[in-house]
Amino acid sequence: MQDGILTGEGVVLDARPASFVTRALGAVIDLTAIGIVLFALLFAAAGSALDAVSPEFAPALWAVILVLVMVGIPTTVETLSRGRSLGKLALGIRVVRDDGGPVRFRHAFIRALVGVGELWLTFGSVALIASLSNDKGKRVGDMLAGTYAIRVRGGRPTYAAIAMPPYLAAWAAHTDMRKLPDGLALAVRQFLGRAATLNPASRVRIGQDLAGKIERFVAPGPPPGTPPEDFLCAVLAERRSRDWVTAQRGQQLAHEQGEMLHRLPYSVPDPRS
Repeated sequence: MQDGILTGEGVVLDARPASFVTRALGAVIDLTAIGIVLFALLFAAAGSALDAVSPEFAPALWAVILVLVMVGIPTTVETLSRGRSLGKLALGIRVVRDDGGPVRFRHAFIRALVGVGELWLTFGSVALIASLSNDKGKRVGDMLAGTYAIRVRGGRPTYAAIAMPPYLAAWAAHTDMRKLPDGLALAVRQFLGRAATLNPASRVRIGQDLAGKIERFVAPGPPPGTPPEDFLCAVLAERRSRDWVTAQRGQQLAHEQGEMLHRLPYSVPDPRS
């Protein structure tokens, strides 16, 4: 099974960088869409706004429009869509941080700001050279923002196999475990599934944070010195085993009740027997 990153949207992100051709086509779509918006705004400004603005303020208005279109719109779109602009959505790619996490405003702003020079002013030549010389296909904006584009593989989510650490089996069997909130249990499964692809520092930080949240539902806590990931695996594995036993008992009870419903009352023989 290939390593992947499962997002909260239920989409598996292929950890491998997107190809240069895919990124280039996505950029062309984005730039075309932005160009259309820019043309529309300039046409509207030339037809109405400039008539109400004195000539000395006209250059400032043009500058505001250019900044809004070249920096403001791309930053807003990538921030709200978590790295999926129109072109990236069409080509099935997404911009993520180097540790695999979703991009934030800071990353999107740096990419858009640097893009003015490497995409617009140089007609993409700087971005072309940078992408071809980088093993992850990063352009200059990605290098400064700490991001890169990866392929998105939609479909059924894949999860890492959860196995009980042998040295924690005895502890888990005699531990009181309350039902975990669905969101927290899913977050733990997502983390364990993509742990191998995370930045080491991020992996430790997220693991400790999730372990601290899970400990509130477990008593007594794990043995001192237990690694967070082993603790998380033990809890999920034990909860899975207990849920399976509960489900089996429920099925057995339903079967017994079904048999009782088919029996005739008052000890009258069943003619089907």
